[in-house]
Amino acid sequence: MAGKTTTGILCFTGGALTGALFGLLYAPETGRETRSWLSYQLEKSRAMLADLAEGLVTSREAGASSAKTEGQRVISDARDKAEQLLGDVDQLINQINSRKGA
Repeated sequence: MAGKTTTGILCFTGGALTGALFGLLYAPETGRETRSWLSYQLEKSRAMLADLAEGLVTSREAGASSAKTEGQRVISDARDKAEQLLGDVDQLINQINSRKGA
């Protein structure tokens, strides 16, 4: 089944490329106009991809700093709770010791 899907995709891609090639060969514009249009479209696409890549890198860095900040918050909360538990244990020990002495 996977072989049929792969073959279909390759046939479709090949047909699309062949159609695009014949479309360019028989275009009503001159070669210079067609090359200028293609150059413009490729430059526009390149700029859009560059912006997208920069956005992905920026969001990844922001996500990393966000994760780091969240991790530091979790550690701080755990430290606070541990200190609170130690204080509670000390109070219990003092209560037990005071009852033993009484």
